Amino acid sequence: MLFLQSGPIPPYNNVPIEPQFYQPSRFVVTAITRGVTTIVTTNVNMDYVVDQQVRLLIPSYCGTYQLNERQGYVISIPSSNQVEISIDSSMMDAFITLTPNNQKLSYPQIIAIGDISSGAINAYGSMNLKTYIPGSFINVSPL
Repeated sequence: MLFLQSGPIPPYNNVPIEPQFYQPSRFVVTAITRGVTTIVTTNVNMDYVVDQQVRLLIPSYCGTYQLNERQGYVISIPSSNQVEISIDSSMMDAFITLTPNNQKLSYPQIIAIGDISSGAINAYGSMNLKTYIPGSFINVSPL
């Protein structure tokens, strides 16, 4: 019986991941409307979809620091640069729109989390419980 061994993967088959070639990406937050659900406005149009899981990265100097590292699901898309997410922010501080004035400060951001194959898996296989991220990490690389 003949066994084939595979060698190293050629570099052209294992191209480095370039963040600009994957969708969805991070977006800079310009406003947050607080309430039972949270509406996040960004500086550009987003490519998120309903039921997509997202994380907020809010620096403490932007006011609504309680939202930092909070995760929620997109429940509606009011406009092309806004998403409504399933996080109750009604009792949190107001968002302050600031422009970082030096390179040590970072912008508030919203980012998709997970990948296309995430979801609950048990002895019966994969179960679709709406924990998947539709469209995340779609390779749009020209390479």
